[in-house]
Amino acid sequence: MSLRFTLARAVGAASTWGLKHVAHRPAANLPGRMALAIDPALLDELRGKCAEGSVITVGTNGKTSTNNLLADAFESAGRTIICNRTGANLAAGISSALLQQPAAQWGVFECDELWLAHVLPHLRSNYVVLLNLFRDQLDRCGEIDRIQTSIAGALAASPGTVLVYNADDPLCACIADTVANRTVAFGLAESMNLAQNTVADAQMCQKCDGMVQYHYRQYGQLGDYYCTACDFARPALDYAGRAVRLTPAGVSMEVCGPAACEQVRTPQATPYAAYNLVAAYALCREAGIPTPAFQRAVDAFDPRNGRLQRYRLGGRDVLLNLAKNPTGFNQNLKIVEVDRGPKMVAFFINDQVADGRDISWIWDIDFEELVGQEDTVVFAGGSRAHDLAVRLKYAGITAAVIENIEDAFMRLGALTAAGVMPADAAVYAIANYTALPPVHAALDAMEAAEGGSGREAVGAAEAAAGTEEPRAVAGEVAGAAAKDAAGIAGPAEVAGAVPASELAQPAGSTASVVIAHLLPDLLNLYGDGGNVRILEQRLHWRGIPVEVRRITHGETVDFSTVDLVFMGGGPDREQKLASEQLLAMRDDLAAYVEADGPLLAICGGYQILGTQWLWGDELVEGLALIDMETRRPGTSANRLIGDMMLTSPLASRPVIGYENHAGRTYLGTGVECFGRVVGKAGFGNNDSEGVEGVRYRNVVGTYSHGPLLSKNPEVADWLLARALEHWAERTGGAAPAWEPLDDAAEVAANEVMVRRLS
Repeated sequence: MSLRFTLARAVGAASTWGLKHVAHRPAANLPGRMALAIDPALLDELRGKCAEGSVITVGTNGKTSTNNLLADAFESAGRTIICNRTGANLAAGISSALLQQPAAQWGVFECDELWLAHVLPHLRSNYVVLLNLFRDQLDRCGEIDRIQTSIAGALAASPGTVLVYNADDPLCACIADTVANRTVAFGLAESMNLAQNTVADAQMCQKCDGMVQYHYRQYGQLGDYYCTACDFARPALDYAGRAVRLTPAGVSMEVCGPAACEQVRTPQATPYAAYNLVAAYALCREAGIPTPAFQRAVDAFDPRNGRLQRYRLGGRDVLLNLAKNPTGFNQNLKIVEVDRGPKMVAFFINDQVADGRDISWIWDIDFEELVGQEDTVVFAGGSRAHDLAVRLKYAGITAAVIENIEDAFMRLGALTAAGVMPADAAVYAIANYTALPPVHAALDAMEAAEGGSGREAVGAAEAAAGTEEPRAVAGEVAGAAAKDAAGIAGPAEVAGAVPASELAQPAGSTASVVIAHLLPDLLNLYGDGGNVRILEQRLHWRGIPVEVRRITHGETVDFSTVDLVFMGGGPDREQKLASEQLLAMRDDLAAYVEADGPLLAICGGYQILGTQWLWGDELVEGLALIDMETRRPGTSANRLIGDMMLTSPLASRPVIGYENHAGRTYLGTGVECFGRVVGKAGFGNNDSEGVEGVRYRNVVGTYSHGPLLSKNPEVADWLLARALEHWAERTGGAAPAWEPLDDAAEVAANEVMVRRLS
């Protein structure tokens, strides 16, 4: 035992005592962080506290729930454990758990995907459970291939570790195919017949330049996949869930493993609970945990950590859950959608470091699924509530901005007092990572305060709402006014939206304005499709018919019939494949641009407009539509990342966006930029020039995503005005006049960021 280790352990113990007894704060991370600073080999020394070994659970979604279920199963089977149950999943959190808890037979730990490389080589765990890989925190984690490489490297450094992985996820299967470790595949052997969402994270084959196909897809990229161009396909399942039944009472299935088929069930009634269940079952069978012990743990599982946590507050059923990326949010929306009764839904989005500063992913959530549900009130909360309200607006949902969950209950109480919502309307609170704890704490406090009358849990909020107007609910709280103020709206009530069947035609023709969205299956890394949604809706709201043509990989487009073109950005492999297809269109696209056809290109799409751009370390030919080129100093890890504020001749207000790019773009002599960076609020095209993007004729290229148009409606309308001019010339009609829209939500989101960045 080294002197460093002795000192590190003493510091860990002292800081744990001080945090718990003096500061009255959790001691989940700081003791481990301090101890690791003293002894970087701390985990090697602590490994021996787990006499029989350890298990590490990794994956984008479901780590905490699955890991805590595994911990319960080990304990149900009589094993003693050390576990980081609170979800502190970096090296510091795992170190704290090992320092603070007594020696045990097993360690059961969850670990952040990128931190596995810092933990596994030291712990040399018996098993790693890999649940899934979805796009998440792009500003911190980067593209998914970076995470894949990191996990594969961690496993290579611990060759004795067995990888238990989700074979239904092509991203996980690619890792299993790469490493030399023993692997165990789990998945679902039949379709759950779920409705599909708009965006999936892995549409390109993991081995070649083909596109994956599916015998059936579950959600996201999970399912029974195959590539028609090579032999990449879902591998044989060692543990296969069959006869999966999803009911309001939970999920049940038969899991067939190497030795037998057994019935298992969970009271958690979600599709992703089915995957968590079969993952936990597979690990337990591999580790020798008997099925009866496993099932006892599942039946008793009640995490009380804000993940699928249920409350009964003031006569209302309340469900709280975590969601921190598009796939997680979309699965939560499926839970809400099943409930056809009256309900309140409160979303909370923060952008702290632990959440990821870039919230462009909210534009890949299919909030449209809530449109048309009667007696549904929706609220937007968190530090990025205004951005969320804009996203919901373009989904067809009016959502009032709230301060916290107590504010939401107060507004709901006002609606109940006005007879608009029933007293037993259900409540759903869905929050991302750092937004969850305050909501969780508030609901716990309401539950603790609930007394014999059953009303104390919702506190003074609902009680006061019945006697006086809530401070944040505008207008007279009664009937339709209360409903409007709280945020209940059907699809035709939102921001002047008009049903497509009633849209007026532009004067002189029945032809629609045509927007071509180029290669959305390859170029949609940063919620880029949100720009198309915004352009489409702003025409709809003005009564101007619009057709969006989504040109996917392998398809062609006649640019002579198009009035506006959009190109987004994608991961490196997808962007390279997209550029090859776009090069085949170069002459037609160049003719469109030179004829003043409007085009918006974001990030990777912006780079492709120039003469060259970088794919890894390789210079790649661009479309050469504009005199500019992209180079890269250093490695792809040397990125320009963060919020950005610009002045642009296309907008009277500051233009707000987010950038995340390794390439440095340099404009040719005399080529105009899209905007100039304000102060230190961003980088722009490169590290030195203080300019951002490009303007050429009616082309706008920019690194600004989020998407760009969500907080910058003036830029959106500039593009639409050019599109209508192009439509008029193309059809021989007269471009219709339009009135300004009510952009209060967009301007509020813009102003929040202007204040922050100023």
